Amino acid sequence: MCAYLLVAEDDPGQAEGLRRYLAAEGHHTVVVHDGRAALDEVRRRPPDLLVLDVMMPGLDGLSLTRILREKSDVPILMLTARSGEDDMLAGFAGGADDYLTKPYSPRELLARTRALLRRGAGRDSTEAGLLQLGGLSVDVSRHEVRVDGRQVECTRGEFALLAAMAEEPERVFTRAQLLKHTNGVERDSVERSIDVHVLNLRRKIEPDPRRPSRLVTVYGVGYKLTAGTA
Repeated sequence: MCAYLLVAEDDPGQAEGLRRYLAAEGHHTVVVHDGRAALDEVRRRPPDLLVLDVMMPGLDGLSLTRILREKSDVPILMLTARSGEDDMLAGFAGGADDYLTKPYSPRELLARTRALLRRGAGRDSTEAGLLQLGGLSVDVSRHEVRVDGRQVECTRGEFALLAAMAEEPERVFTRAQLLKHTNGVERDSVERSIDVHVLNLRRKIEPDPRRPSRLVTVYGVGYKLTAGTA
């Protein structure tokens, strides 16, 4: 699958390495070296995937992600030299779809890229359609979520999680199972990112996020999606 990829990386050597890896996969890859340039490029021509370094001059990756998520659901693969869990969770909370810590192997980079591009390309015809659960509706073909008729904006990761659960209401999903839908790669170190997605979704779909009735915790196991309370 040939795609248009935008790489935002301030280190020229690493940026060129990324460009070569992605171009070898057949992708048209454009490189910019700061957050402002990346923002301008996304607004000019939205990419199929944004590969985004966290630490950049002018506008850092986390700030850029928050700006983009106000109006865009472009898939974002965030790159960082910081390996702490809090940094990773901050990336997911800001709207990143996946997170890769430097140094990374080219094989892992390409695996993450392929997973995000597959998800961005849409689901097959057996998955397309409108999923309805009480006042919550998930339109897979249009990538839309509505709560009691009101449209709510979701990141790609949040939407993937919600759509997977809406297809099997009342089923209890473990974090590892949900991680397959949101990241495409099973890694124990990022299972807590599911908790961040759940918290964000509750703010969007629950009448009272502090007392969730739709996206419910099953203690010791994971989460399930229900029709909620009347």
